[in-house]
Amino acid sequence: MNLTVLPDALAICRLESHAPFPSWLPRVGLLSLTRTPDELSVVCAEAAVPDDITCERGWRAFQVEGPLDFSLVGILASLSEAMAEAGVSIFAMSTYDTDYVLVRQEQLATARQALIAAGHTVVSD
Repeated sequence: MNLTVLPDALAICRLESHAPFPSWLPRVGLLSLTRTPDELSVVCAEAAVPDDITCERGWRAFQVEGPLDFSLVGILASLSEAMAEAGVSIFAMSTYDTDYVLVRQEQLATARQALIAAGHTVVSD
């Protein structure tokens, strides 16, 4: 797989399930909203998130070069296996076109090395 490290520091936020989409959401960059019966999760640029929001800050994203065909199997498994073997915790998400794997900023270099050792190509945005 070819992966790109996206430049922005990201935050993974938790809001109440019934909360409206926040007005502070950025208009550019990586943004993901997922609503379940239990929560509204937001992934976006860390700089956009107000201080009073429940979130985990300090994440970075690897973007898989896409678009990916829906018939492909094992993409996230290949990436997550390399990270697990290196002791790197991940937060995975997918879009229609591709997959993203988020890692904590302090584990970015370790994650990059693990992916390269597993045969993936990693470049910076």
